[in-house]
Amino acid sequence: MDFGKRITFRQFNFSIHNNVYEPAEDTFLIAHNIRASKNDIVLDIGTGCGILAIIASEQAKSVDAIDINPHAIRCAEENAKRNCVENIDFHLGDFFKINLKKVFSLILFNPPYLPSSNPEKKNWLEKAWAGGKNGRTIIDRFITDAPNFLSDVGQVLMVQSSLSDISRTIRNFKKAGLGARVRYILSFPFERIALIEASYL
Repeated sequence: MDFGKRITFRQFNFSIHNNVYEPAEDTFLIAHNIRASKNDIVLDIGTGCGILAIIASEQAKSVDAIDINPHAIRCAEENAKRNCVENIDFHLGDFFKINLKKVFSLILFNPPYLPSSNPEKKNWLEKAWAGGKNGRTIIDRFITDAPNFLSDVGQVLMVQSSLSDISRTIRNFKKAGLGARVRYILSFPFERIALIEASYL
């Protein structure tokens, strides 16, 4: 496998495929705030190199990790083996088309959230961040579907940029029947990255 870089987070070691999104500030914002219990069933959407799924697996009962990028799934599976993790099931495909037939107590999502044009024409790395004209194409689909996959006591942890309207995300979660709040914000010169937490009202 064509690995481009290796990183370490806590006790875990990860190799990053050249066609897979490299964990950045948004990824680590979620990573530092994962709080799973031994009974949690976790869903990691857009798993990339598998870093969030593997971190969650340390505490959770089980994890399902999904990515539309075949390079990402192969990379994540290899990283799970490298870190001796066995309680993750990996799924290749579009989250909105995969029927897992279960609900989750924790859903982790680092969506494509940056405004872009013609996201369908992007390569695998660009698809990881290209969120359509206003950055909300995937975000809004996810918010609409999230209640179908979230348990009554479950929680969503999602990151997004201020460039794709954080306030609108909070409002749309409410319309979908979930209460949401900004749990943490990282500030940069041209944008802010927010960690958003959502659960049933």
